Amino acid sequence: MLDIPRYCPERPLPPYSYVPGLNPHPISDPLGHSFGVQEPAAEPLEESSFRSNAMYLYAIDLFNHGFYWEAHEAWEALWHAAGRTGATADFLKGLIKLAAAGVKAREGRAAGVRQHAERAGELFRSVEVASKRMFGMRLEKLAEFANAVGRTAEALAKDGTACAKRKLPAILLLD
Repeated sequence: MLDIPRYCPERPLPPYSYVPGLNPHPISDPLGHSFGVQEPAAEPLEESSFRSNAMYLYAIDLFNHGFYWEAHEAWEALWHAAGRTGATADFLKGLIKLAAAGVKAREGRAAGVRQHAERAGELFRSVEVASKRMFGMRLEKLAEFANAVGRTAEALAKDGTACAKRKLPAILLLD
């Protein structure tokens, strides 16, 4: 079994990965794992200090351990902190779309997996011209991963039924 690194080990992972229709909504349902929890404001993501940005590191942990909806939410907070435009925002939007593909795989929705993964790949390629790496990740590798997810959407979504155990076929590693 692959040993998946933790980049923010001081924050525990949630007790379940939210999949619409299978679990209580984490925030709006009183039974949700984050109901009533106030998340700290997202610190803007900076190339010089990403290794100390707890929300970014925790989002990677969430994604790598199959908490796709939760990773999406964390990256979305960082996207807002980035002003929702520019290279950093596009990079984060690519991660958001990749996490959304994971949610769609768990929902059993192949078309959603493909659509989100393809858009993630486009976003990673769009920022690749400025730099080969962003925030500890190689953009080419991210785009390849997104493309692979899109190409295997039907296999990832299985028979179209929801399943909280489905995982995307790679993890995100910081260099």
